[in-house]
Amino acid sequence: MANADCVVLMGGNMAEAHPVGFQWVAEAKARGARVIHVDPRFTRTSAVVDKHIAIRAGSDIVLLGGLINYMLTHDRYFHEYVVAYTNAATLVNDDYRDTDDLDGLFSGFDDATGTYDQSTWKYLDDENGPVRDETLQHPQTVFQILKRHYARYTPEMVAQMCGIAEAEFEYLARALADNSGPERTGCFGYATGWTQHTMGGQVIRTASVLQLLLGNVGRPGGGIMALRGHASIQGCTDIPTLFDLLPGYLPMPAAGKHDTFADYLAAVRPASRKGYWEYAEEYTVSLLKAWWGDAATAENDWCYDYLPRLTGPAGTYQTVVEMLEGNVDGYFIVGQNPAVGSANARQQRMGMSKLKWLVVRDLNMIESATWWKEGPEIESGELKTEEIATEVFFMPAATHVEKAGSFTQTQRMLQWRHQAVNPPGDAQSELDFYHDLGCRIRERVADSTDPRDKPLQEMTWDYPRNEHGDVDPEAVLAEINGRFLTGPRAGEPLDSYTQLKSDGSTIAGCWIYTGVYAGGVNKSARRVPHGGDTVTQSEWGWVWPSDRRILYNRASADPDGKPWSDRKKYVWWDAEAGRWTGDDVPDFPVDRAPGSIPEPGAVGADAIGGNDAFIMKPDGKGWLFAPSGLVDGPLPTHYEAQESPVANALYPDQQQSPTRLTIARTDNLGAPSAGDPGVGVYPYVFTTYRLTEHHTAGGMSRWSPYLSELQPEMFCEVSPELAAECGLENEGWATIISPRAAIEARVLVTDRMKPLTINGATVHQVGLPYHWGQGSDAVVSGDAANDLVGVAMEPNVFIQESKVGSCAVIAGRRPRGAALNELVLDYQRRAGATIETDIPHRASGAPTDQEE
Repeated sequence: MANADCVVLMGGNMAEAHPVGFQWVAEAKARGARVIHVDPRFTRTSAVVDKHIAIRAGSDIVLLGGLINYMLTHDRYFHEYVVAYTNAATLVNDDYRDTDDLDGLFSGFDDATGTYDQSTWKYLDDENGPVRDETLQHPQTVFQILKRHYARYTPEMVAQMCGIAEAEFEYLARALADNSGPERTGCFGYATGWTQHTMGGQVIRTASVLQLLLGNVGRPGGGIMALRGHASIQGCTDIPTLFDLLPGYLPMPAAGKHDTFADYLAAVRPASRKGYWEYAEEYTVSLLKAWWGDAATAENDWCYDYLPRLTGPAGTYQTVVEMLEGNVDGYFIVGQNPAVGSANARQQRMGMSKLKWLVVRDLNMIESATWWKEGPEIESGELKTEEIATEVFFMPAATHVEKAGSFTQTQRMLQWRHQAVNPPGDAQSELDFYHDLGCRIRERVADSTDPRDKPLQEMTWDYPRNEHGDVDPEAVLAEINGRFLTGPRAGEPLDSYTQLKSDGSTIAGCWIYTGVYAGGVNKSARRVPHGGDTVTQSEWGWVWPSDRRILYNRASADPDGKPWSDRKKYVWWDAEAGRWTGDDVPDFPVDRAPGSIPEPGAVGADAIGGNDAFIMKPDGKGWLFAPSGLVDGPLPTHYEAQESPVANALYPDQQQSPTRLTIARTDNLGAPSAGDPGVGVYPYVFTTYRLTEHHTAGGMSRWSPYLSELQPEMFCEVSPELAAECGLENEGWATIISPRAAIEARVLVTDRMKPLTINGATVHQVGLPYHWGQGSDAVVSGDAANDLVGVAMEPNVFIQESKVGSCAVIAGRRPRGAALNELVLDYQRRAGATIETDIPHRASGAPTDQEE
């Protein structure tokens, strides 16, 4: 980010929520970069940038789509980059129909299931593969489809739907366009303001399309930076805590789809057999060998059948519903506080009351450990402590300074954390806790003859211990890196993922991390001041894969292999040496000459052409149009949130995302949307956010008297206009009501929240920090904003829509006891909210492609 000429911060409050990372934005600004903040609120970030632009929560795709349209209609896209490195010139199947043709839907939609058949989104192929027209004139090229799709995303539409004046839109568009191209680059930084929506993945995709058009991917100062909410959120997807992934983004097998190892590999490898996913067998076999050692052999498909099989989504919200139905006996809560931090937190607490046992590992006695005696439902009478059968075990956890190990931040950088002090009392690190738990479980099943216990019995679980008797974390890092099992280098660490084999002669716990322990040196622990003298600061930490600081950096050179400009020189082709060189590790076959054409029948890395900069894509191109991989459409499209008082002016017949996932239950009712009866009962839009003084659900900060003194009470931010409309007084109390709950908050009347004119009407937004919860153990407590939030999910990754909801606001404190629930029920009745009103449906009988 420090190398950017323009930085757009959108969907986040970086200076406040990510203050350490914000130093690089400040450095870019000091070097002359223009920094723009787009956010519903004027925040501490807004105060230190060049310009703040207010936006209606949930309208991000309209703005980003408008910027795409601007670049295309004003000829401000990077033409040579776009033709060479994206799929703009690729032709799409003649059967494809866009949202313009089908009133807000793509071809292949099944109204009964709410899903798409993606077959019509595929490329048009001939005997040589995808057909391309590099003049970009054919009507079925991605470029022309893109132009038609975003033609309606005009500055006028941006003003109408986002509340952004045309002059402000022009400022933003010119700032990006003027700071992109051969000589300049711009980047985006986003956080949960983009992701926590029913089309969150597509918001990020829209920015990706824009950045590819501008040539801002694979180049210094470009890209789209995910501003993670914790030090190792990136690491939690690399070596995942997610139900549907294995380490290194290998998918978890699904029942009925991947019943055999051959089925699994066929699904993971690209049909084109091009690029590095062709080596899925090498990655998977090395992973299985790391987990099951000598028990994993070619004869038993490397213990592939020991892996569980998915039978459907198994995320937190699906699991909570299973709890409520009595189908879950036990639950572990680690590093989370769902009683406060999860959407529809009341549903989380009620779900926990149906368990037989609950284990909570945390630094403090968080609300997820105490809901059974002092949660909101105890006060309201919905739950009685003596009637709750859940047995709760609290296990004290070590803090980040009391344990050693690596964390991986948003730049994909592994950094080593050294232990400063020993944890107090019985507190343990995650590594020691789970290793000890594994040892005890393995001891219990050691003599079992039940076949289901064999994976536990045969797994590798012997790790060396340090002088304190704890597992040596560097030994775990070494296993993740991988090593040779046979041959002259048996026992030595691997240097690169390209050394992985499918014959069982290597192990690696996460293929993308291979190299972090090359030569037996913990490279994540490198801490040369300023990262050394190079542009890439490559002597600080280690970046996956292969210590490449910028992914797809082949795109930093033109098709002939020459830098686009001296100013943005990064990686280039050295014709004399016959290899790629530069300031970074080339993210490309090092000896693949520019313009080279693979031999017929080539596979894997050998099938990558000299201009195929995007080596992990099956066609080697950056995808403006996604012919596969996303279940909600090949092009980002604006739909309104699950709850919105605003009508979708772009696609009037399709108010909400047709593929969004909802949980239709009486404890998760939704507010009516624009055009539905009762929409006026919840007339305002609320959004949630973080503060500098508190951390997420408060488990690390509300127990600190110093931080609690700085932000002692839950509050809501409202504009003076909304305060006048609702009779609110600054520093007084407000009750905020949604179809799920009602909470109280102190009132902060501020000009930082501005009413917006949307579709000709005034839309008021309410800002809610989400750090407080009810309990007596913390220094400060308060009502939880997430009690208001409903569970509606994005269909690709199942993230909840926490950033937009509908609410009512009344002056004064909320009722106590049973009267609180009666207030919520009264608003539900007035709005006509029922389970039936929450089931996704299309607003009209617009024909699908099958009906046509």
